[in-house]
Amino acid sequence: MSDYAKLSPKQLRALMRNGHYTQPTAGLALGYAQANLVILKQELAFDFLLFCQRNAQACPVLEVLEPGCFEAKFLAPGSDLRTDLPRYRVFRDGVLMSEPLDITALWRGDFVSFLLGCSFSFEAALVEQSLEVRHISEGRNVPMYVTNIPCREAGVFSGPLVVSMRPFAARDVAKAVQITGRYRAVHGAPVHIGDPAALGIKDIARPDMGEAVTVHAGELPVFWACGCTPQAVVMQSKPDLVITHAPGHMFVTDLRDKDLETIGGMV
Repeated sequence: MSDYAKLSPKQLRALMRNGHYTQPTAGLALGYAQANLVILKQELAFDFLLFCQRNAQACPVLEVLEPGCFEAKFLAPGSDLRTDLPRYRVFRDGVLMSEPLDITALWRGDFVSFLLGCSFSFEAALVEQSLEVRHISEGRNVPMYVTNIPCREAGVFSGPLVVSMRPFAARDVAKAVQITGRYRAVHGAPVHIGDPAALGIKDIARPDMGEAVTVHAGELPVFWACGCTPQAVVMQSKPDLVITHAPGHMFVTDLRDKDLETIGGMV
């Protein structure tokens, strides 16, 4: 376990705010929920909220901030969404333009921020039941794939589902499904088990986001809906300006992940 893994969410956010931690957040602050971030103009906020409602497994809403507000008052009082993530992505007209460490200079008074549930939040529960989470044990970012499954459209937003993958021995798959199924607010149970080709994934060793992990003989790849789905949707829908987290570089909240077992949606 790295020294960073022992830090509290507030300590981690302070390091990110000062540019001292810029890496993926899997395995950090185990026991606390992490969140995906989407920031867009107020004029698109209703369309995006409707998109999340229609695609709740991929985009479970944890908190929506008032226009211009950058403090996640429920999930992390005192936080600053402009600085408190390790890395961001800036999309203009659907094109990824940059991955800054700080978006203060880009901030606008009409920005609305969405914090969406992240599957990193159920990984402590997997580890507690002696299930290996491969990207954590290998020190890598979780592998993510753009699928051939279309999301339900809403307003200007349409695009494909993105999934994250964790391999498990066949004997452990049912346990992983049971554990993660309790966490509907952070994607819940898997959307697919087994053959990647059924999702349109041509090569599991070449993820579209994140990093490949080892899949041993006798293991099955297990796929969960992923909060990077909005990034694939933005690239297809091409709104003029959207800011997100960089894949795997999440917002670490003060919410205990165990509390998510009783939350089915937006809090």
